Amino acid sequence: MTQLLADRYEIQQELGRQTGRRTFLARDRQTNQQVVIKLLLLGEDFEWQDLKLFEREAATLKTLEHPAIPRYLDYLDLDLEEGKGFALVQTYVEGRSLEDHLAVGRTFSEADVKQLAEALLEILIYLHSQESPVIHRDIKPSNILLGDRSGNSVGQVHLVDFGSVQTVAAQEGGTITVVGTYGYMPPEQFGGRVTSASDLFSLGATLIFLITGRHPTELPQTDFQIRFRPLAQVSEPFAQWLEQMTAPALSQRFATAEEALKTLH
Repeated sequence: MTQLLADRYEIQQELGRQTGRRTFLARDRQTNQQVVIKLLLLGEDFEWQDLKLFEREAATLKTLEHPAIPRYLDYLDLDLEEGKGFALVQTYVEGRSLEDHLAVGRTFSEADVKQLAEALLEILIYLHSQESPVIHRDIKPSNILLGDRSGNSVGQVHLVDFGSVQTVAAQEGGTITVVGTYGYMPPEQFGGRVTSASDLFSLGATLIFLITGRHPTELPQTDFQIRFRPLAQVSEPFAQWLEQMTAPALSQRFATAEEALKTLH
């Protein structure tokens, strides 16, 4: 892999790797700032659907401006030793994922989890209130970063990885790609349909992971409802709120992030 992309971005380290995709930390020589570069390679495993999602992520980030969401910086069309590729450059967010925090033994009190819930619901209110509502579709512990904490703050919260993002306009205009992470996806997402409430289910499942230390797939279920109470030391009102966030039926779940936040307060 070349160490300099577009004569501007100096690769510092690899952050992640999947089939046909790589993520790097780099330095922008023009601004001297650290950036994140997501690279999509058009190799033998390439599918056009991958490019469609990649371009949608870039187009969506371009329209968003929120302190808790990475900012779009650049889009590159590349000819590399490995073949043709496309790169999305975005701002670097310093922090460690919720999954990593739990892996090193950090625990979250009910107050901590409520703080996180509030911060993430505020982000979802912003996303869902766009002219064409933006649905993340892949909220999970590894896609939520926490920066340094100070005082009683749980830390600066960031929502990252918009690679599965869906706009309502795109959903109404054609075929839907089923994406997401098993355990954090609501039932309707398996059928390729999502609403704003789909992100609420994923957020609720993420919060359940924090209070139990277990991924939702490791917890028992009854009619697709996650049964977390035996492992959770939380108050009755908060347990009820989490159950409504993760209700399998849309009609029983909070309809909007505003409603969920109001009830939490």
